[in-house]
Amino acid sequence: MCKHGRMRNHLVILCCALLLSVIGVRVAGAADAAGCDFDDQGTGRVAAVVDARSFRLEDGREVKLAGIEMADRAKAATALSALLVGHDVTLRGADDTPDRYGRQVAYAFLAGAGTPVQSELLRQGLALVAPDVGDRNCASLLLAAEAEARQARSGTWAASTVIKNAESPGDILAGIGRFTVVEGRVLSVRQAGATTYLNFGRNWTQDFAATISRRIVPAFEAAGLGPKSLENRRIRVRGWVEVRRGPRIALLRVGQIEVLGDGN
Repeated sequence: MCKHGRMRNHLVILCCALLLSVIGVRVAGAADAAGCDFDDQGTGRVAAVVDARSFRLEDGREVKLAGIEMADRAKAATALSALLVGHDVTLRGADDTPDRYGRQVAYAFLAGAGTPVQSELLRQGLALVAPDVGDRNCASLLLAAEAEARQARSGTWAASTVIKNAESPGDILAGIGRFTVVEGRVLSVRQAGATTYLNFGRNWTQDFAATISRRIVPAFEAAGLGPKSLENRRIRVRGWVEVRRGPRIALLRVGQIEVLGDGN
């Protein structure tokens, strides 16, 4: 083959590689966005940050970030200001009905970004994934960002006490009324009346337990998280701590449970 022919072939290969690279980037971006790719709720420029997870647009609308709970409010507010103030955002969500404070609850995307701002706050270890993320793909995307921060010990994860040990009910009780993440092995599952208890200890009146109302058990079963299937498995639960004899977290949504292993 002549020199010019070889050069032509090299150019063709190079162009194909560049084209595939561009396509790959676009596909990856689409895959990221698909995680929380809800309906478009409009756009706007951010005028100010109100608190750790809400901001005001120049047109007066107030927006609350969906899908997260704050782990470090002061640092999260500072980070949110740096990320958003003066920038245009696209709002996405399953429902644009304002909350009781008149705020639009949404996922906020900066121009050209494939993932929402929530992911960045999670990645910095300044937030935790909320239990009310209804879309499984979106929940997976957010949990992956949270896991990244946990592995890197970023932000709040620098402390070893973020995830409470289910075998230490006293530590869990210290967080009454707070959003808390608890990890441990389910020792037994029992039903009392209309409530199913996932017991993490032998003393039902003092040890930690997660509860599931009978009316929502079918939703957990449909997701492959039937209560009985969780017995003797290590799981992570998240929610608000309350006291009913011992410390409790009510499981109202499938997203509050992560299965970690069989506990052996």
